[in-house]
Amino acid sequence: MAFSGFLDSRREDCRQLVDELGRYFSYVSVLGTDVKASVYRADRKSAMARDGNGECGFVVKMHDGRAFFEYSADDISGDKKELAERILESVRLAEGMEEAMIETRPVEDGPLSGDFVRENDFDGYDDNDLISACMETSRMICDEDEHVLNGVAVIQFFNTSKLFVSKNKCLSQFYGWANGMVMAVYSDGKTVPARISEGEGSLALILKLMKEDAPKVVELARHLVKARPIKPGVYDVITDSSITGLIAHEAFGHGVEMDQFVKDRSQAKMCVGEYVASPITNMRDGAAAAVSVASYFFDDDGIPAHDTKIIDKGILVAGLSDLASATQLGTEPTGNGRRDSFKRKAYSRMTNTFFEPGTDKLEDMIASVKHGYMLFETNNGMEDPKNWAIQCTAEYGIEIVDGKLTDNYVSPVVMSGYVPDLLKSISMISDDFRVIGCGSCGKGYKEWVRVSDGGPNLKVRCKLG
Repeated sequence: MAFSGFLDSRREDCRQLVDELGRYFSYVSVLGTDVKASVYRADRKSAMARDGNGECGFVVKMHDGRAFFEYSADDISGDKKELAERILESVRLAEGMEEAMIETRPVEDGPLSGDFVRENDFDGYDDNDLISACMETSRMICDEDEHVLNGVAVIQFFNTSKLFVSKNKCLSQFYGWANGMVMAVYSDGKTVPARISEGEGSLALILKLMKEDAPKVVELARHLVKARPIKPGVYDVITDSSITGLIAHEAFGHGVEMDQFVKDRSQAKMCVGEYVASPITNMRDGAAAAVSVASYFFDDDGIPAHDTKIIDKGILVAGLSDLASATQLGTEPTGNGRRDSFKRKAYSRMTNTFFEPGTDKLEDMIASVKHGYMLFETNNGMEDPKNWAIQCTAEYGIEIVDGKLTDNYVSPVVMSGYVPDLLKSISMISDDFRVIGCGSCGKGYKEWVRVSDGGPNLKVRCKLG
């Protein structure tokens, strides 16, 4: 599969629309998006294939020297003068709105062009191949143990084509990503689900990992069916890569999305240049910081992908911005302008957000804990950027006693606290490192985009319940 032929055929239409609207606005851009997505699923009784969350359309972004305006459409072909008139009518300000606008600086639109491609192997597999792979993996899970009620295998992948045109830019990009998930529904006294997820840029690797994960997910279910609730308290905690990524995402991901700075909804705005974490802590974000589910060549504002250092040796040094928030704050955009779809507004959003690896060995970190827990597998999380409260849920934890992992599983486990307290408690960071490309994130309760998590193991002290 290659870059969208539909978008390629609309390059000149984009250019003409930019020129036509340029008579009325100081800055105009057109973003064309064509995402093709598929989902395959099998369990003990059924198998299916369906379309995923694909999309195809355009969004026009305009700036009049003071404020931004946006307009989305399924297509932009046809008479450009008529289309421009419809757009102008749609963005006409209601009475009283002009006084409420936030002043911005002019938009910089430096010259940039290029066609970017990240190759994948998705064309090597058809529907029958992927349905058969899911059915085989499901059977492997079901055959592993008589207590398995059902084995579920899911494969999903997407190919993304984007075209960006402004007066001085003409950019295109094509990339894809694949995810796989296995789940065992297990019953022995009580019924529990156990799951393992994978994310890679290769379907061949996803299929291999899912087969390897089939016996592992059943073994995990055997432990989870015996898991008990944790006794609430403050503990020394070792995080696996997934939970480390969740902490990065919730603790200082949303809090440094700079559209929240504009609205004074983030405590981080007041703490740039201050210690917010342990001095051994470094944290990054960026579509160019790793190759994962949130990696791209340019964002939805046409800004090249960045690798942004957020925390440097414990000090908060930078936030993450889209074009609008950067012009409002007088800073440079960091390539974090992302949309739920072409129909939705661009916001400052995380991409690949992670703590950098340290120098400690995981076995030494576990050995340093007299009594505590190692937490595994992201479930969900929440953050209050205004007050810096955080809540992260792990699928399960394993008790550590006298520096050794025991066979005592607890599930589920909720980690909570005040962000600076949690980050300043980081005392060890492993030299292992993994970015996990399986997740997605909402802005509040909506505006979903794909994000990665992961990172090294951390040793922290926090509340568990």
